[in-house]
Amino acid sequence: MKLIENVKGTKGELHIVLRDEAGNVTQEVTVPNLVVNTGLAYIASRMKDTTLTAMTHMGVGSGTTNPAAGDTALESALGARIALTSTTVTANAIEYVATFGAGSGTGAVTEAGIFNALTSGTMLCRTEFAVINKGASDSMTITWTVTVS
Repeated sequence: MKLIENVKGTKGELHIVLRDEAGNVTQEVTVPNLVVNTGLAYIASRMKDTTLTAMTHMGVGSGTTNPAAGDTALESALGARIALTSTTVTANAIEYVATFGAGSGTGAVTEAGIFNALTSGTMLCRTEFAVINKGASDSMTITWTVTVS
């Protein structure tokens, strides 16, 4: 008798929309992400209790190193992390949304991460992607969906 195992996992995907100062969409991309080891441990811990605080912030950076399971921070942050503007749970997925307004996260953005604190804290996910050049007057909205399956 052959044993067949279901492959289960946790995955994420980002939808990034860059707008100019007039609100026109200038770039739009969708990229996969990595739920890092600290993120997986965080999920397991939250199933036990609420000792660890909920995910509250998103950060962007200019790092170009591929995400690795052992990552705990962005490689090269661009400014301060931004508080999430919404968090929605639907079935086995959670959607985090953050908007980096004019003057926030400005530069050659190539990475993003979700955290449970403004500084330090636990990183849930990290991704690296082709450059998105965010000017000082641009805004960028990231909708990040994490699915547990």
